[in-house]
Amino acid sequence: MFGVTTSDDYRPVTWMGRFPVDVTTILVGVHVACAILTAFLFAIGYASALNYAMFDSAQVWLHGQVWRQITYAFIHPPSGYALLWFAIEMYMLFFFGREVERFLGRRAYIWLYAILLIVPALILTLWGLTMRTGLAGSGALHFAIFAAFVTLYPNVQFFLRIPAKWIFAILAAIATLSTLAARDWQTLVVLWTSVAIAFIFIELRGAGPELNWFNSLKARLQPKPKLHVVQKSTTRRTVEPDDVYASVDPILDKISKSGMGSLTESEKRLLDRARNRLLKKSD
Repeated sequence: MFGVTTSDDYRPVTWMGRFPVDVTTILVGVHVACAILTAFLFAIGYASALNYAMFDSAQVWLHGQVWRQITYAFIHPPSGYALLWFAIEMYMLFFFGREVERFLGRRAYIWLYAILLIVPALILTLWGLTMRTGLAGSGALHFAIFAAFVTLYPNVQFFLRIPAKWIFAILAAIATLSTLAARDWQTLVVLWTSVAIAFIFIELRGAGPELNWFNSLKARLQPKPKLHVVQKSTTRRTVEPDDVYASVDPILDKISKSGMGSLTESEKRLLDRARNRLLKKSD
């Protein structure tokens, strides 16, 4: 259920008074701190230092600057339009990310965020073998967090009672059409790669909409169970207790309560054995 913790692994990293500080809260804090730092670098005339943090496939291949595959997402230019989108990003991360974290748990959520951070950069790195690629900002990453939330809760209503799935469809269509018009193929690939990763990750956790084709594909990819030879079990003769008389008392109680028809075959044999012993003693 939306807004309710559903994972045994979910727990705050720490507490600030009565306010729980989870992984999502820490991520928001890190991004906000980076945005403030970026603004100060622009103010003092050192904006060029950000060039060492942006993703650049040429620098990765030629100079081994692999940190760019992570630091690109923490660059937030201080222009008016960029800061407005950054505020929307932080809202999406804080509000929707916390719900995804509650559902997945801390470790799975960290894995999701790490995959969304690294995989698009790896794709652009491979793309850089044919043409130079670049990337800065975390727009696609945090939109993918929203996509993960929509996969979990597609019918939750926001903004004039519009279901979350339709809000996602509208935003995704706007982003897709704008990148197509600008012929920005790299941004388009990063956007839909991130969305696909978020969707598949949630599906693999056993949540999201029921997809027969996806479940069939997953079943085919899973290793088939190995066949084990089961040896035929041999029946063993039941050893009756030596103290036959002591074993008869519970049987007699059972007869007095439920009658002879309630006895099992072993109980009948035990009763006959006790009777035969009594008859031998009387002779």
